[in-house]
Amino acid sequence: MSVLKINPRNAILLLFILITAAMRLFAINGYGPLTVFTPIGAMALFGGAYFTGNVKPFAFPLLTLFISDLVLSFTVYAPFRVGLLYSGWYWTYGAFALMTIAGKLIVRDATIKNIAIAVIVSTLIHWLVSDIGGCLVDNKFSLPVYYTRLITAIPYEWRFLAGTAIYSAVLFGLFEWLQRRYTSLQPSLH
Repeated sequence: MSVLKINPRNAILLLFILITAAMRLFAINGYGPLTVFTPIGAMALFGGAYFTGNVKPFAFPLLTLFISDLVLSFTVYAPFRVGLLYSGWYWTYGAFALMTIAGKLIVRDATIKNIAIAVIVSTLIHWLVSDIGGCLVDNKFSLPVYYTRLITAIPYEWRFLAGTAIYSAVLFGLFEWLQRRYTSLQPSLH
Protein backbone atom coordinates (compact mmCIF):
# COMPACT_ATOMS: atom_id res chain seq x y z
CA MET A 1 0.00 0.00 0.00
CA SER A 2 1.48 3.33 -0.97
CA VAL A 3 0.98 6.44 1.05
CA LEU A 4 -0.22 9.50 -0.81
CA LYS A 5 2.57 12.05 -0.61
CA ILE A 6 1.29 15.55 -0.05
CA ASN A 7 3.62 18.43 -0.56
CA PRO A 8 3.17 20.54 2.62
CA ARG A 9 3.84 23.77 0.72
CA ASN A 10 1.11 23.09 -1.85
CA ALA A 11 -1.27 21.92 0.86
CA ILE A 12 -0.84 25.17 2.82
CA LEU A 13 -1.08 27.28 -0.34
CA LEU A 14 -4.30 25.51 -1.32
CA LEU A 15 -5.64 25.94 2.21
CA PHE A 16 -4.93 29.69 1.99
CA ILE A 17 -6.76 29.87 -1.35
CA LEU A 18 -9.76 27.93 0.01
CA ILE A 19 -9.99 30.11 3.12
CA THR A 20 -9.76 33.19 0.93
CA ALA A 21 -12.58 31.93 -1.29
CA ALA A 22 -14.68 31.28 1.82
CA MET A 23 -13.95 34.82 3.00
CA ARG A 24 -15.24 36.04 -0.36
CA LEU A 25 -18.55 34.36 0.33
CA PHE A 26 -18.82 36.09 3.69
CA ALA A 27 -17.78 39.47 2.25
CA ILE A 28 -20.61 39.47 -0.28
CA ASN A 29 -23.58 40.90 1.54
CA GLY A 30 -25.95 41.90 -1.21
CA TYR A 31 -25.46 45.45 -2.40
CA GLY A 32 -23.74 47.07 0.58
CA PRO A 33 -20.47 49.00 0.53
CA LEU A 34 -18.38 45.88 1.18
CA THR A 35 -19.74 44.00 -1.84
CA VAL A 36 -16.59 44.50 -3.91
CA PHE A 37 -14.27 44.53 -0.88
CA THR A 38 -13.38 40.91 -1.53
CA PRO A 39 -10.19 38.86 -1.66
CA ILE A 40 -10.44 37.65 -5.27
CA GLY A 41 -7.69 39.95 -6.54
CA ALA A 42 -5.40 38.88 -3.71
CA MET A 43 -6.29 35.23 -4.34
CA ALA A 44 -5.17 35.56 -7.99
CA LEU A 45 -1.93 37.35 -7.09
CA PHE A 46 -1.13 34.91 -4.28
CA GLY A 47 -1.77 31.84 -6.43
CA GLY A 48 0.27 33.24 -9.28
CA ALA A 49 3.16 34.19 -7.03
CA TYR A 50 3.52 30.96 -5.07
CA PHE A 51 2.22 28.00 -7.06
CA THR A 52 4.82 26.56 -9.41
CA GLY A 53 4.30 24.94 -12.78
CA ASN A 54 2.13 25.95 -15.68
CA VAL A 55 -1.26 24.72 -14.44
CA LYS A 56 -1.43 25.10 -10.65
CA PRO A 57 -1.10 28.91 -10.51
CA PHE A 58 -4.29 29.11 -12.57
CA ALA A 59 -6.10 25.90 -11.67
CA PHE A 60 -6.39 26.29 -7.90
CA PRO A 61 -7.41 29.97 -7.80
CA LEU A 62 -9.77 29.62 -10.80
CA LEU A 63 -11.35 26.48 -9.35
CA THR A 64 -11.98 28.17 -6.00
CA LEU A 65 -13.35 31.24 -7.80
CA PHE A 66 -15.67 28.96 -9.77
CA ILE A 67 -16.89 27.15 -6.64
CA SER A 68 -17.54 30.41 -4.79
CA ASP A 69 -19.24 31.80 -7.93
CA LEU A 70 -21.51 28.75 -8.03
CA VAL A 71 -22.52 29.27 -4.41
CA LEU A 72 -23.18 32.97 -5.03
CA SER A 73 -24.95 32.26 -8.32
CA PHE A 74 -27.53 30.06 -6.62
CA THR A 75 -27.93 32.24 -3.52
CA VAL A 76 -27.19 35.98 -3.44
CA TYR A 77 -27.11 36.50 -7.20
CA ALA A 78 -29.79 34.00 -8.23
CA PRO A 79 -31.90 36.72 -9.96
CA PHE A 80 -28.93 37.56 -12.22
CA ARG A 81 -27.97 33.99 -13.09
CA VAL A 82 -27.90 33.10 -16.78
CA GLY A 83 -27.41 29.35 -17.00
CA LEU A 84 -24.88 28.16 -14.48
CA LEU A 85 -23.31 31.54 -13.65
CA TYR A 86 -23.90 35.14 -14.70
CA SER A 87 -23.67 36.79 -18.09
CA GLY A 88 -20.16 37.72 -19.06
CA TRP A 89 -18.54 35.43 -16.51
CA TYR A 90 -15.80 34.59 -19.00
CA TRP A 91 -14.61 38.23 -18.90
CA THR A 92 -14.28 37.99 -15.11
CA TYR A 93 -12.35 34.73 -15.43
CA GLY A 94 -10.15 36.23 -18.16
CA ALA A 95 -9.37 39.17 -15.88
CA PHE A 96 -8.68 36.74 -13.05
CA ALA A 97 -6.28 34.74 -15.24
CA LEU A 98 -4.48 37.97 -16.20
CA MET A 99 -4.25 38.93 -12.51
CA THR A 100 -2.70 35.51 -11.85
CA ILE A 101 -0.13 36.17 -14.58
CA ALA A 102 0.58 39.55 -12.96
CA GLY A 103 1.21 37.78 -9.65
CA LYS A 104 3.51 35.28 -11.35
CA LEU A 105 5.51 37.94 -13.22
CA ILE A 106 5.58 40.80 -10.70
CA VAL A 107 5.82 39.01 -7.35
CA ARG A 108 8.83 36.84 -8.04
CA ASP A 109 10.11 38.07 -4.69
CA ALA A 110 7.45 38.92 -2.08
CA THR A 111 8.54 42.44 -1.20
CA ILE A 112 6.20 45.24 -0.19
CA LYS A 113 7.09 47.11 -3.39
CA ASN A 114 6.39 44.13 -5.68
CA ILE A 115 3.13 43.31 -3.94
CA ALA A 116 2.00 46.95 -4.07
CA ILE A 117 2.75 47.11 -7.81
CA ALA A 118 0.92 43.81 -8.37
CA VAL A 119 -2.11 45.07 -6.41
CA ILE A 120 -2.31 48.21 -8.58
CA VAL A 121 -1.81 46.24 -11.81
CA SER A 122 -4.45 43.66 -10.86
CA THR A 123 -6.93 46.41 -10.01
CA LEU A 124 -6.33 48.04 -13.39
CA ILE A 125 -6.77 44.66 -15.10
CA HIS A 126 -10.03 44.07 -13.24
CA TRP A 127 -11.28 47.56 -14.06
CA LEU A 128 -10.40 47.56 -17.76
CA VAL A 129 -11.28 43.95 -18.62
CA SER A 130 -14.50 43.74 -16.60
CA ASP A 131 -15.87 46.94 -18.07
CA ILE A 132 -14.96 46.15 -21.65
CA GLY A 133 -16.57 42.75 -21.06
CA GLY A 134 -19.68 44.43 -19.69
CA CYS A 135 -19.97 46.56 -22.81
CA LEU A 136 -19.54 43.58 -25.13
CA VAL A 137 -22.01 41.42 -23.20
CA ASP A 138 -24.60 44.20 -23.38
CA ASN A 139 -23.84 44.65 -27.13
CA LYS A 140 -23.22 48.33 -26.44
CA PHE A 141 -19.54 48.69 -27.12
CA SER A 142 -18.40 52.12 -28.17
CA LEU A 143 -15.65 54.27 -26.72
CA PRO A 144 -18.10 56.73 -25.09
CA VAL A 145 -20.07 53.87 -23.46
CA TYR A 146 -16.84 52.19 -22.33
CA TYR A 147 -15.53 55.48 -20.94
CA THR A 148 -18.81 56.05 -19.06
CA ARG A 149 -18.64 52.53 -17.60
CA LEU A 150 -15.06 53.13 -16.48
CA ILE A 151 -16.03 56.37 -14.73
CA THR A 152 -19.07 54.77 -13.12
CA ALA A 153 -16.95 51.87 -11.85
CA ILE A 154 -14.41 54.03 -9.99
CA PRO A 155 -16.07 53.69 -6.54
CA TYR A 156 -16.24 49.92 -6.97
CA GLU A 157 -12.64 49.71 -8.11
CA TRP A 158 -11.46 51.70 -5.05
CA ARG A 159 -13.08 49.01 -2.88
CA PHE A 160 -11.58 46.30 -5.09
CA LEU A 161 -8.16 47.95 -4.67
CA ALA A 162 -8.59 48.18 -0.89
CA GLY A 163 -9.75 44.57 -0.62
CA THR A 164 -6.92 43.34 -2.82
CA ALA A 165 -4.35 45.35 -0.85
CA ILE A 166 -5.52 44.28 2.60
CA TYR A 167 -6.05 40.62 1.74
CA SER A 168 -2.71 40.54 -0.13
CA ALA A 169 -0.94 41.94 2.92
CA VAL A 170 -2.48 39.22 5.07
CA LEU A 171 -1.92 36.34 2.62
CA PHE A 172 1.62 37.24 1.59
CA GLY A 173 2.65 38.35 5.07
CA LEU A 174 1.34 35.23 6.78
CA PHE A 175 2.78 32.85 4.21
CA GLU A 176 6.18 34.55 4.22
CA TRP A 177 6.22 34.32 8.03
CA LEU A 178 5.24 30.63 7.87
CA GLN A 179 7.98 29.92 5.30
CA ARG A 180 10.59 31.42 7.59
CA ARG A 181 9.29 29.45 10.53
CA TYR A 182 8.80 26.08 8.76
CA THR A 183 11.45 25.15 6.21
CA SER A 184 9.16 22.48 4.68
CA LEU A 185 7.08 25.35 3.22
CA GLN A 186 9.99 26.84 1.33
CA PRO A 187 10.12 26.11 -2.41
CA SER A 188 12.14 23.12 -3.51
CA LEU A 189 15.10 23.93 -5.71
CA HIS A 190 14.65 21.10 -8.25
